[in-house]
Amino acid sequence: MPCPSFRLLSWILLLAALAGCATPVFKDGPATSPTIAEVAAAPERYHDGEVVWGGKIVAVENLADTTEVQLVAYPLARGQRPDTRAPSQGRFVLVLPGFVEPMDYPAGRWLSLRGRIAGSELRTIDRSEVVHPRVARADVHLWPRDFPDDRGHWSFGVGVGVGIR
Repeated sequence: MPCPSFRLLSWILLLAALAGCATPVFKDGPATSPTIAEVAAAPERYHDGEVVWGGKIVAVENLADTTEVQLVAYPLARGQRPDTRAPSQGRFVLVLPGFVEPMDYPAGRWLSLRGRIAGSELRTIDRSEVVHPRVARADVHLWPRDFPDDRGHWSFGVGVGVGIR
């Protein structure tokens, strides 16, 4: 029979491991999503396919019946959070129905979405023409404004000192 302290330690380690797991925002999304580059290269192949993508808002444009949110795409990390340390993967456009308050979707804000590919369009960035996949019928998760700095900070030190942050 195992020692009671061993059993307690096992439970503590198990709970600590589970606490470190990030719950995905969209639990019923696709197992894998095509990359921005794959969709940009063959948008007709992925038309109406479901994706879970994330990125950083670049611009918001309200049109007559819809709003277009242009994003720089980043790969998703744990919990479907955009991986801010990874290189960008291109750009895409999120199409939302109706009017969206631009202050709710400011440039620089991070989001994750689950939606359907709705074609692509050619947009000019500086002097380059870039294919932007379009995503519609999306569920959107806006990350907190202090993202990605809302994860805990770890530090270790010995001695006397003053920490400035």
